[in-house]
This record gives sequence, structure tokens and C-alpha cells, in this order.
Amino acid sequence: MYAVIRAGGKQFRVAPGDVIKVDQKLAPGNFEFTDVLAVSGEEGKIGRPEAGTRVVGTVLEQGRGDKILVFHFKRKKQYKKLQGHRQPFTSVRIAEIAFDGQSFKAPEQESAPKPKAEKKEMASKQTEQKSEKKARTGAEGKASKSSKSKSGKGTAKAAQKGKKK
Repeated sequence: MYAVIRAGGKQFRVAPGDVIKVDQKLAPGNFEFTDVLAVSGEEGKIGRPEAGTRVVGTVLEQGRGDKILVFHFKRKKQYKKLQGHRQPFTSVRIAEIAFDGQSFKAPEQESAPKPKAEKKEMASKQTEQKSEKKARTGAEGKASKSSKSKSGKGTAKAAQKGKKK
């Protein structure tokens, strides 16, 4: 089950549960996409939507995309212009597609995933490994530095210059 919708000047093929990034600001909460271009209820069949077709989504977050640099340049004219741009977007999760008396809903979203805890554990392991490595190389590094002999070439030249005057 999927539908083709137009939002923010682009077309999206969406199914219940999909998350899309729309290039327009939407109000928080539920949002109904009115511009439905095509609907498919069965495998391999697609058709034009009727008047009662609905695609409902829930706004997840709003933000701005990565920076794009716009550079204008005209050769031999000493003209250069650099400008940055960040496109605003809204992330929308498709909750329901309804047409011809049928309603296809997204499965209930599970509680928030826990990758952050794993990242914290990995970070703590990495810091432990770094501290162990420093402890191992610290004693060896000090011994090797003190064993090097220093040459006194710079001081000998300075002493010779002082004698000539």
C-alpha cells in the first residue's frame, strides 16, 4: 500500500510508517496532505485517487539542512560573490493512508531507541584505552628522552664570537 503525494514542490512515494523531509514549514501535530497524485492498494496496481483519499502525517521535527555555498564568478572582471544557504525542512511520519473505504495505518512506533547509551559506553571504553596507553608509554618515553645527549654547538659558537671581540 502506497501513495504518491506532492508536498513542498516535490513528489514523494509514501507508505504508512515512512518518514519524509518536506521543504516547507508545517504546524506541529497532525497534517493532512491534500495533493494526492496516485494511490495503490494492491501489488502491481496503481490508480487515480478519488475525492475521499486522505494521507495523514505527524510532524516529528523541524530544522535546517546542510549549508550550500553559492559562488558567483565572472572572469576578467574582478567579480566574486560567495553566499551560503540552509534550506528549512520538516520531518513528517506518514501515519495513515485512506481511500475507497479502506484505511492503512502505520504500526505503533516503539519507544525511543537507545543508541545514545551505546555511544556513551563506547566513549568510556575508548577513554579507558587511551589512559592505559598513556600509562604504558609514559615511563618509557621519559627514559628515552633523558638518554639523548645534547650537543652544545650553539653555545660553543657564541663563546667563540665573544672571544674575537
